[in-house]
Amino acid sequence: MTIALKETPVQKFTSFPGATRRHLLLAAAGAALALTTSTLWAQPLSERPIRIIVGAPAGGTADILARLVGEAMGKSMGQPIVVDNKPGAMGVIATEAFFSAPHDGHTYLLSVNGLLTELPHSLKPRYDPLKDLKPLVEVAGSGLVLVGNAALPPKNMAEMVAYVKANPGKINFASYTPGTLSHVMGLMLNQAAGLDMLHIGYKGSPPALQDVMGGEVQFMFDGPATSIPNIKGGKLRAFAVSSPERSPALPDVPTLAELGYKGMTKTAWLGFFGHTDAPAAAQQRIRDEALKALAAPALRDRLMGLGLSVNTAKPPTTDEMWKSIAADYKAVGDTLKSVNYKPE
Repeated sequence: MTIALKETPVQKFTSFPGATRRHLLLAAAGAALALTTSTLWAQPLSERPIRIIVGAPAGGTADILARLVGEAMGKSMGQPIVVDNKPGAMGVIATEAFFSAPHDGHTYLLSVNGLLTELPHSLKPRYDPLKDLKPLVEVAGSGLVLVGNAALPPKNMAEMVAYVKANPGKINFASYTPGTLSHVMGLMLNQAAGLDMLHIGYKGSPPALQDVMGGEVQFMFDGPATSIPNIKGGKLRAFAVSSPERSPALPDVPTLAELGYKGMTKTAWLGFFGHTDAPAAAQQRIRDEALKALAAPALRDRLMGLGLSVNTAKPPTTDEMWKSIAADYKAVGDTLKSVNYKPE
């Protein structure tokens, strides 16, 4: 409620010397504009659908998150949430679609933080990773899980390393996208364990996992949300996780640090990103609605069952996310240099 808007502009300004009818009309117009602007700011989103662009195919971790969280947000907001899958090119296709959309607060990108911290080291995107995308909310995070074809002889990490060494030049590892953490972890394992696995990059987890389960590729570092159902179904074998602690969803699978690979503790998070020049109020509402959805026990438990961690107790602010991204960007660059990574 704004009491000043109830005042009659004529009464307010006639006390000024030299006030004319033109001055009074301009003042009235200004008051009307202020009221209209205030109303628009309070209701930053129209009833048009909210579009969430995902740089992963249907069934990928980002896609699963977008649909689960988007459904909850849509019910709360009373408007449709549309998930638009744009897989391929290390997230570039999705990012291009995102930047091509109107910057009106109705389009968002749900992506792994590697879009800003990893991809720019492999490609030269047309956006500045530390300026043009605004992190809004961290949705979920996790380490990766090293999986392999369940029909292969090795049953644990030591046997896996011995198996690769016994078959020089014959073993491949997949990544859900070249240049991402999935790829980097394979390179790091090669270096740490003295292996020579060859890399094969894919456009998302689902096609990569299909080839691992089919025997075309032997191993892969994958996100838990897509791997766990196949691990529990007996189609994949899990050897280790890269998180600091064991995953509650895979309590019998050791961490890489436990197994002696202390420098391979790595985690990633997925979140909503907006345009830096989109309406601030609209983006704040998306952040608030996403956090509200994630605070619901049913959704949080479901995500944790997929091996994902959800931080609703003290979610990072946008500024904290910016600082984390900048630090990870440097760390990933240093890691890639240490393993002599060359963009493919």
